[in-house]
Amino acid sequence: MNAAVLSNDEVIQVSPLSAHIGAEIGGVDLTRPLSAEQVAAIRAALLKWRVVFFREQFLSHEQHVAFSAQFGELTVGHPVFGHVEGHPEIYSISKFRKATRFEGQALLRPWTGWHTDVTAAVNPPFASILRGVTIPPYGGDTQWTNLVIAYEKLSAPLRQFVDGLRGVHRFAPPPGARGTGAFAQAVEERALVAEHPLVRVHPETGELALYVSPGFLKHIADVTPRESQVLLELLWEHVTRPEFTVRFKWEAGSVAFWDNRSTAHLAPTDIFDLDFDRQLYRTTLVGDVPVGPDGRASVAIEGSPVGAAAAIALN
Repeated sequence: MNAAVLSNDEVIQVSPLSAHIGAEIGGVDLTRPLSAEQVAAIRAALLKWRVVFFREQFLSHEQHVAFSAQFGELTVGHPVFGHVEGHPEIYSISKFRKATRFEGQALLRPWTGWHTDVTAAVNPPFASILRGVTIPPYGGDTQWTNLVIAYEKLSAPLRQFVDGLRGVHRFAPPPGARGTGAFAQAVEERALVAEHPLVRVHPETGELALYVSPGFLKHIADVTPRESQVLLELLWEHVTRPEFTVRFKWEAGSVAFWDNRSTAHLAPTDIFDLDFDRQLYRTTLVGDVPVGPDGRASVAIEGSPVGAAAAIALN
């Protein structure tokens, strides 16, 4: 356990959960405004451990928004699939989300379901903050992976090769599945497509992350379809290696806060085999436009940057 000693005898405990990613933070009440020292300590833990967790934080929507706003500007709940009525910054993560459900039998592969949030936008969120409200007594765990260590563990020749590649990200059903009518309508009305570097430079730490969101990255630019398929499958298999990951068991009042610039995560599917309900709520913070090691920034193919203007447009 690491302890960050702050003013007024405050102490934040940071307890790492795995070798490369994930730490639980104690000694802080998220329902109240944080001191500047507390904000700095939590942000430092976030940058080091990629995702941090809090327990027994029973936040209202308003408190969730207020906590999030201490770390950056909030986006609309979701730029394509909307927000909780009356709370434009909140997105509902329920067991049955009509707008984001797929039909048919998807082609299941080891990386199926893994994704980095909203990478179809030219400026994907800097961070996501998810709180648990209704949690099943078992099942429903979420997993995260460290995209920085994944990049570092590639061989040197492969790192050099992928440094200059770029990929196209969009919202689309996984192979073998099809979107519901609600999904298709939302994607058509608020289309987001972006080209990002396969490797992005972390804007705060300067680290390089393998930016290959399996759920959104559809193909590598300027290579043949077969070359794209084989290389992406290699990279997706690599980033989801178990030793790069952490698995979190939710409880009511749990909060997960992750750096969207250096992680991907996997939402649970075992909950659909259980009779229990599951309800979480998420906020996201406005992100920057990714830049690759070659200095080239991402470009929007369709849609606008995600930020405060998007939230206003959806009200």
